[in-house]
Amino acid sequence: MRFELLLGDITRQTTDAIVNAANSSLLGGGGVDGAIHRAAGPELLEQCRELRREQLPDGLPVGQAVATTAGRLACRWVIHTVGPNRHAGQTDPAQLRDCFTQSLKLADQLGAKSVAFPAIGGGVYGWTPQGVAQAARQALSQVSTEVELVRLVLFSQAMLGAFAEAFPDAPGAAP
Repeated sequence: MRFELLLGDITRQTTDAIVNAANSSLLGGGGVDGAIHRAAGPELLEQCRELRREQLPDGLPVGQAVATTAGRLACRWVIHTVGPNRHAGQTDPAQLRDCFTQSLKLADQLGAKSVAFPAIGGGVYGWTPQGVAQAARQALSQVSTEVELVRLVLFSQAMLGAFAEAFPDAPGAAP
């Protein structure tokens, strides 16, 4: 599996799947979640509502992952995962690693050969860039998968720097 780092907009990725740093309701929100819902259009929201009605009446638990199709996005699937919220006392890094692990495993089950990840937990959920980057590195390097490319699409220079330290051999990691 190859890793790439990119400072950019995850909604513009042409990978087979993109990962959404969702909230547990799956009904959209701010940050990455809101951007993905806006770019995907109403079809994504309807699929998420259906998941809530049929499979997840209490919402998606922290660290788990579920997939939908991608609406108007260029990818085929959106994999939704809920990161732990440090501000709400969810400080176990294992939960953060689970987000990356479960999302990659689900991408593999879907048959995706490429997947784009955001910095799960690195926005309003309060994880430091270094904490997110280390969790991503630990989790993604442990999964046996047929996925060929993992692109880490980062929203700030600080986040890119932290991921470059954690993934020093990845294209895009050089200063």
